[in-house]
Amino acid sequence: MRVIRLFDRDQIDRVIQINRDVIDVIEDAFTLLSTKKVEMPPIMRVDIPEHHGEVDIKSAYIAGYDSFAVKLSTGFFNNPNLGLPSANGMMILLSAETGEPKAVLADNGLLTDIRTAAAGAVAARHLSREDSRIAGVIGTGAQARYQLEALTHVRTIEHVLVYGRKIEKAQQYKEDMEMQLGIPVEICSSPEEVVAGSDLVITTTPSTEPIIKAEWLHAGLHITAMGSDAEHKQELEAEAVRAADLFVCDVKSQSQRLGELRGCLDSDTVNRAIELGEITAGQQKGRTHLGQITICDLTGTGVQDTAIARHVFQILHLQEDDESERY
Repeated sequence: MRVIRLFDRDQIDRVIQINRDVIDVIEDAFTLLSTKKVEMPPIMRVDIPEHHGEVDIKSAYIAGYDSFAVKLSTGFFNNPNLGLPSANGMMILLSAETGEPKAVLADNGLLTDIRTAAAGAVAARHLSREDSRIAGVIGTGAQARYQLEALTHVRTIEHVLVYGRKIEKAQQYKEDMEMQLGIPVEICSSPEEVVAGSDLVITTTPSTEPIIKAEWLHAGLHITAMGSDAEHKQELEAEAVRAADLFVCDVKSQSQRLGELRGCLDSDTVNRAIELGEITAGQQKGRTHLGQITICDLTGTGVQDTAIARHVFQILHLQEDDESERY
């Protein structure tokens, strides 16, 4: 009987961080969706409405790979009021040859946070203007922090505009990110103010009503919307999606079911939507001129989870081998 390795969050946190290597791993995962045979079932979700919670199960097998991940992630959005993070979860890495579990990555949602932020950086790398200097962030939670950190690896950000519903959380975000990244953060009074003053905007909320309106969009703007990953969520007004010169998503079928395409299912908008993997694979073009308005909708994919789980397991496995050789 094979021993199943168990790695807790502290062990995982010590060996992985947001950097260009992780961003490249996730970019490769998007490319694989367009270039290789990938078995990726629809997301399974369980809603816990009385506690403002949800549980998602994602997975993907990439043809030819010796392992794949099954990820269980939770989002309980009342948790901050209890002094707990809203996101949690774990990943199980399975042998693709025998189905035996190789490892349990009890990361408490860390790997999901990192791979989601890395996906945002991939979107910004291909869709935002290279001279983008002002980043807008709507939301002040964990993903608002991870997304900004990842963004700094692909764009030279000199100023940040942030909006949060609670001013005290926006103030804490400002203090934390200025200390971590050394970039000035300005608190805005409305989402409109963020959009108006930014070169690129990241929305990181569990909102059930549109936050960004079409009339706020301006030439050269890029938006990465990563909050809508369920049928009841929406961050962008449907007209904003239609107004974009280029609308990109991670998986078109998921965006239609769970993401921002759900609000505008007219055939023209759906037909011109492009998957991010088509761009990273060189099959489609990303931003082609400075004045384009671009939007990327990220609903999260199982192939990202398999990619990040395999990546961190390889690091942990090599670390174990190094330690055993020393003794």
